[in-house]
Amino acid sequence: MTTVLDKLRPRHPEKVGRPETPILRKPDWIRVKAPGSAIYAETQKIVRENKLVTVCEEAGCPNIGECWSKKHATFMVMGDTCTRACAFCNVKTGMPEALDIGEPARVADAVARMGLSHSVITSVDRDDLSDGGAFHIAEVIREIRKASPNTTIEVLTPDFLKKDGALELVVEAKPDVFNHNLETVPGLYLRIRPGARYFHSLRLLERVKELDPTMFTKSGIMVGLGETREQVMQVMDDMRSAHIDFITIGQYLQPTRKHAAIDRFVTPDEFKSYETLAYSKGFLMVSSSPLTRSSHHAGDDFAKLQAARAKL
Repeated sequence: MTTVLDKLRPRHPEKVGRPETPILRKPDWIRVKAPGSAIYAETQKIVRENKLVTVCEEAGCPNIGECWSKKHATFMVMGDTCTRACAFCNVKTGMPEALDIGEPARVADAVARMGLSHSVITSVDRDDLSDGGAFHIAEVIREIRKASPNTTIEVLTPDFLKKDGALELVVEAKPDVFNHNLETVPGLYLRIRPGARYFHSLRLLERVKELDPTMFTKSGIMVGLGETREQVMQVMDDMRSAHIDFITIGQYLQPTRKHAAIDRFVTPDEFKSYETLAYSKGFLMVSSSPLTRSSHHAGDDFAKLQAARAKL
């Protein structure tokens, strides 16, 4: 039977050379509403008119119906083609096209038209560029600042592996939240995230704090890939050692048979336990649930944090 999540899968399922694995039946606690409200259609129109790419569509996010019906969208800049082929991700892999210099202004226009109080900007990996696309991301931040001065900005960046000076370009543009996902525990990197390096990603986030101690940092992982509870706890400790402020933990959902298989579905009670543990370790904000994604409720969570800090 075709489910809503199946219909939301993006249009680029190819992962050449990988064996097919069966997709497990989803448990009752993973349910989403089908998109289709008038506001959803309005959000879609703004995205289309500005010729923008969203991670909501490209990564097959299960929360697209909810978010777009609230006129929230996460823009994915620098094209729809990634230079890496992570085993969990359904974004198209290949040689990307040249950067679109008009994209930052169009993203800013869409943010303004949607009236976003908090915008989340992510991107594909661009290993083909000398700076990994850092200057382009910084330009997006600057254009949003001009078009929507009161909008807070969260960037979810690549790891800028072997791109000296790239991180500094993004931090200098002053996003409110700097996010880079570790994605999984270090023992699974070779299978799940072979083009990345766990301790490089961790160091990237630590370096953000060194460059600007006032900037919030954020990272997230998926569970259900074969990690143990002890490994997840170690990642939490590693994050806190790097002074990371926010953590997200969500269930991995296999996009196609060509992607990494789901080891198991983590229960809502286990996610709640991870949330309790994370807060006990000193994270300022924790989002831990089966459908948690980096940008899901990111604006609401950030607003709550700001309100709490204002009371101190």
